[in-house]
Amino acid sequence: MLNNMTTDCEEGEGSPNNQGDRNPKESSPFINSTATSDVEKSQQYDGKNMALFEEEMDTSPMVSSLLSSLANYSNLPTGSKEHEEAENNEEGARPSKKPIQAPQLGTLMGVYLPCIQNIFGVILFLRMTWMVGIGGVLGSFIIVFMCCSTTMLTAISMSAIATNGVVPAGGSYYMISRSLGPEFGGAVGICFYLGTTFAGAMYILGCIEILLIYIVPQAAIFKIEGLEGLEAEVALLNNMRVYGTIVLSFMALVVFVGVKYVNKLALVFLACVILSILAVYAGVIKTAIDSPVFPVCLLGNRTLVSKGYDVCAKVVEIDNDTVTTKLWRSFCDSEYLNATCDEYFINNDVTEIQGIPGVTSGILAENLFGNYLEKGVIVEKRGLASQVDPDTSPTSTNRFVLADITSFFTLLVGIYFPSVTGIMAGSNRSGDLRDAQKSIPIGTIAAITTTSIVYMSCVVLFGACIEGVVLRDKFGEGVNGNLVIGTLAWPSPWVIVVGSFFSTCGAGLQSLTGAPRLLQAISRDGIIPFLRVFGHGKANGEPTWALLLTAGICEIGIIIASLDAVAPILSMFFLMCYMFVNLACALQTLLRTPNWRPRFKFYHWALSFLGMSLCLSLMFICSWYYAIVAMGIATCIYKYIEFCGAEKEWGDGIRGISLSAARFALMRIEEGPPHTKNWRPQILVLVSMDGEQNVEQPRLLSLTNQMKAGKGLTIVGTSVQGKFLDNYTEAQRADQSLRKLMETEKVKGFSQVVISSNLRDGTSHLIQVGGLGGLKHNTVMVSWPRNWKQPEYHQQFRDFIEVVRETTVASLALLVPKNISSYPSNGERFTEGHIDVWWVVHDGGMLMLLPFLLRQHKVWRKCKMRIFTVAQMDDNSIQMKKDVITFLYHLRIDAEVEVVEMYDSDISAYTYEKTLVMEQRSQILKQMHLTKNEMEREIQSITDSSRGSIRRKKTSAPRSQPSIEEGGRMTEQPEEEVQLIHSKNTSSPASPTSLTAPAGGGATWTDSKGADKGKNMDGGKDLFSMKPEWENLNQIDVRRMHTALRLNEVITKKSKEAKLVLLNMPGPPKNRVGEENYMEFLEVLTEGLNRVLLVRGGGREVITIYS
Repeated sequence: MLNNMTTDCEEGEGSPNNQGDRNPKESSPFINSTATSDVEKSQQYDGKNMALFEEEMDTSPMVSSLLSSLANYSNLPTGSKEHEEAENNEEGARPSKKPIQAPQLGTLMGVYLPCIQNIFGVILFLRMTWMVGIGGVLGSFIIVFMCCSTTMLTAISMSAIATNGVVPAGGSYYMISRSLGPEFGGAVGICFYLGTTFAGAMYILGCIEILLIYIVPQAAIFKIEGLEGLEAEVALLNNMRVYGTIVLSFMALVVFVGVKYVNKLALVFLACVILSILAVYAGVIKTAIDSPVFPVCLLGNRTLVSKGYDVCAKVVEIDNDTVTTKLWRSFCDSEYLNATCDEYFINNDVTEIQGIPGVTSGILAENLFGNYLEKGVIVEKRGLASQVDPDTSPTSTNRFVLADITSFFTLLVGIYFPSVTGIMAGSNRSGDLRDAQKSIPIGTIAAITTTSIVYMSCVVLFGACIEGVVLRDKFGEGVNGNLVIGTLAWPSPWVIVVGSFFSTCGAGLQSLTGAPRLLQAISRDGIIPFLRVFGHGKANGEPTWALLLTAGICEIGIIIASLDAVAPILSMFFLMCYMFVNLACALQTLLRTPNWRPRFKFYHWALSFLGMSLCLSLMFICSWYYAIVAMGIATCIYKYIEFCGAEKEWGDGIRGISLSAARFALMRIEEGPPHTKNWRPQILVLVSMDGEQNVEQPRLLSLTNQMKAGKGLTIVGTSVQGKFLDNYTEAQRADQSLRKLMETEKVKGFSQVVISSNLRDGTSHLIQVGGLGGLKHNTVMVSWPRNWKQPEYHQQFRDFIEVVRETTVASLALLVPKNISSYPSNGERFTEGHIDVWWVVHDGGMLMLLPFLLRQHKVWRKCKMRIFTVAQMDDNSIQMKKDVITFLYHLRIDAEVEVVEMYDSDISAYTYEKTLVMEQRSQILKQMHLTKNEMEREIQSITDSSRGSIRRKKTSAPRSQPSIEEGGRMTEQPEEEVQLIHSKNTSSPASPTSLTAPAGGGATWTDSKGADKGKNMDGGKDLFSMKPEWENLNQIDVRRMHTALRLNEVITKKSKEAKLVLLNMPGPPKNRVGEENYMEFLEVLTEGLNRVLLVRGGGREVITIYS
């Protein structure tokens, strides 16, 4: 085993054979993996004053070697950089291996600018002005502040995690999975992947919207001209779908051909974003000096579509003639002045206002509060008079600017939040950074601060510069179809239009580049089995299959086609990801794990919890049904990984929580024994192993599973004979075999293997030390020893009897299934039959509880329960049956009840013959198998018993029958009678077999009716012509054999066809003399029955009638 351990250490986490993370980036520099021979080793350390430690150098390298490994440790991600290099080298000859250059990116180029590029995006250019107009400056400022606070708190938590050691490529997925475990990591990783994928769809839709509405409206395949209402909306969405699919296919092709093109264009796209924002600020400054001319035409207080008029007037004077305008013809049935016109058109005047009055105009007060609109409502200017006839239905609504969707506060939150995502861009590039632990916190927090200032200032400046009706005009229909934010820009609206177009294209390409790599990282971790196919790709590592899946999911967003509908979807996934980042930081801080030592010190668990709460709140604020769906997806992935995913041990915080919770729970249950209502069998299953370290009785675990149904504690234990140093490897194999069988039989519990000089002591150790604190076993299950009558199995049944003795002393319940191989497996089903309980003595209710537990399992569910109890001659059978039925009614157990009457009868000749054969066989076995020490022990036991008997005979009258001491101890003739264990309690008068019902719950041998039985035996001698050998038989053994035969006769008659028979198990003999006889009695008692479960109680009530 030590050699195996060394091999494992030498392979390390980064070995290709490693079955752990399957991630070469996680190779550890702390292990010296050089395999050297002993001679080389001695030469290597000769003269270095290390001879004392040279044998441990494989696992404990010199400090100088460790520091050298750390200095040369490379943690470059398998990212776009490596793919680009691989592509460049594909055509040429195989390049010589070059030393890996150290990462050179600093905070500005490595973290700050990538975060800026990812955070600024399509929402700023296409929806920010509309959000300010609908929600008002105050409402929009609250939304921006809330979202930016969420990302800032998340960035603080992320900085703490990112600076707590090296973070390889994978960014947030890596951080969450290594902090919260594979289940949470996989679930959140998939959510982050879906969020990134839908972000790509959103950017593509934004790109198409800019193209078709603001750049080349003539390119629309489905013409919108002349359509109204729903038809126009459907045509626009169809255009988005067609062009979106084309652009998605082109972008996927670009990413497939080579990611190097995307990387080279990244700076161009970033420059477009920065220039566009600067143009907006320049435009704001210009409005303070000279407001631009962007007239907006109003009819009454309603905004007119600019395409519907040429002059903002009803009529114009041309050469002293009054001529109607295009606007007149839009609302009237002819161009003449006497034409019939729309009522609203007649009653209201046409006015022209400035769309951008300027920052000094005081328009901010008008835009301060929100103006939420229903779908189809006309956009109106506040504070302007309008005459509306309530009886007249509006006509020609297509001439006015209409609200395209119903707006409300939570919708604005969902649409806006994607504009603050992208904070993970720096951590995703951690492998390229010169000093990641310094650059990630500074760069990310600086980027969020910058973008938050820009967003908040834009909210205020838009509200202070632009007219409210223009802000609420989402597509700029009232300002000649211009992009609203473009009307504010300087020197030209085209700066914003072109800049936003290229920035959305770049953001879409970045999403299609990053999402497949994230999926590839998840797949290669192996935590989600069905995703493993997406871990493969081209020869240079490009994730081809992951790119195909990403494009397919992205197409779903394209089919939705509405930017306002897609934005809340990706908000859900990003919010869930950020929530778990905060949770990971809070847990690590509260658990105070020794490895939690972040270099970033400005964090606190309260901030992380606040960030987590904000994320959860925003999820339900954005869209409660999307939030439920996203959480449902994450839950399903979590349960799937938990059920069939790969086992991972990443030192995660959830495991730390489990340990803390387990410790807390153990301390609580240590306070006292469980109440009877909470009692359930916590089973220690004792199994034996064959020479190949395989379990000999696998059906024991099947029975355990059927009895437990996954509840309570189960410990499967076995012992290995030998010494710990010599047999540790063998014990490990046995433990693995137990675990494998437990997994096969679906037994939820623990395995435990002890090494002892002999199997008997090993089993005793398991019974004594199994469990921890208050979580200990209260029941022991051991199989009936097979072939115990054969001489070679003589020691087995002695060990078995010792187990019975020890469980009795320890007040543990005992379950002994006989013929275990005939018990059903977990896959079998009984469609009918009975589970028969023979209630001979009261055992604390174990006999009642076990069938109830078995019938909860699908194997035994169709079986009915029958309870047989035994009545003596002086018992009222009818009343006993009524009492048992009442008792079962109060226990809420459904069962048939039958009282079996057993009368005293003479001992048959068959009983004497059976007893004679038993005793003769016992003597032969003793002569054959007693070792010298055992012989001396037996002689000493008989001698001590004889001396005690002689002393007692001196103080009492001589008797031929055993005498009972005050404490209930039975004294017997040492030559002829066998001492057996019995209880200190008084015997039960209802016992038919001279068995008692001790506090320990199991039946034990006593001589409570010694006088009466003596008379019966004398009568028996009169009835039979006694054979000479019968007269020397132990008469107590004769009586017990008689009882066993009578009971077996009754049980066989009633329960021959039962699927399972549960029966009280008599107690074992106290001394070593007569152990074979005890086994013979049990054999006779259960003869002719297929499946028998012998039960001994544990000394306490386990079932109650109270609620």
